[in-house]
Amino acid sequence: MSMSSIFSRPRLVVKKVLARAQNEGDGAIVRRSIGRPELQNLDPFLMLDEFNVSPPAGFPDHPHRGFETVTYMLQGAFTHQDFAGHKGTIRTGDVQWMTAGRGIVHSEMPAGPGTQKGLQLWINLSSKDKMIEPRYQELLHQDIPKVEKDGVSVTILAGESMGIKSQVFTRTPTMYLDFTLKPGSEHHQPIPKTWNAFIYIVEGEGVFGSLDSTTTPAHHCLVLGPGEGLSVWNKSSKPLRFVLIGGQPINEPVVQYGPFVMNTKSEIMQAYQDYQLGKNGFERSRQWCSK
Repeated sequence: MSMSSIFSRPRLVVKKVLARAQNEGDGAIVRRSIGRPELQNLDPFLMLDEFNVSPPAGFPDHPHRGFETVTYMLQGAFTHQDFAGHKGTIRTGDVQWMTAGRGIVHSEMPAGPGTQKGLQLWINLSSKDKMIEPRYQELLHQDIPKVEKDGVSVTILAGESMGIKSQVFTRTPTMYLDFTLKPGSEHHQPIPKTWNAFIYIVEGEGVFGSLDSTTTPAHHCLVLGPGEGLSVWNKSSKPLRFVLIGGQPINEPVVQYGPFVMNTKSEIMQAYQDYQLGKNGFERSRQWCSK
């Protein structure tokens, strides 16, 4: 195990937040890291939930405007249906990248018995993209690039790692990497200098930033400071699994009201009105409900 980072300016942990379990939707349990009071957002990211849902709980019909949701299944399956007739099920290891744009109303519910687990990330859109037409990118587990080297395996949902690139188009430039490090292994991941980045630990425990920093266990979110990249070491006797997420800041005002995220209060009032009246992208919401 190398005694230091390979970067002359490694990104160090500047904030550490425990994602405590809370109730959300209809009987679902989520651990929210970004989006809780002590970490309201991290431009361009608005929210990260680790969800844990067993039927009949779930996320029944609800709207979105002005951002993207990325759902990554860790265990089980979720069925999504929206008011435009789009319906699909994502299973363990699959990803759904949904650009809500000017408006979507949808439901997200467990597709089978038992516990369904996953991560849902909300990525902001810049003002020029907030009112675009909704679109989806759905990726099956087998089509997502994966690399393994020296005890480190990575699944590349977006961005690049170990010379392998994801094919996902991210409107807001984003990296989303799912790492598993075997005991005694380490990894040094470059991150574009101007981007904000954070880590969410899914299982195990790791040392992040510098070798002398304290070990951090699962369900913690670690915000990284400026620098060239992340160094991580697994000094424990069990595998370490975490996601590294980074993105180009949008640097615009963020005004959020529940599922609507815009730049001004008046745009939020407009979004709420459009949803209530079924206008400007919400035309189909009046007569639709999921089956």
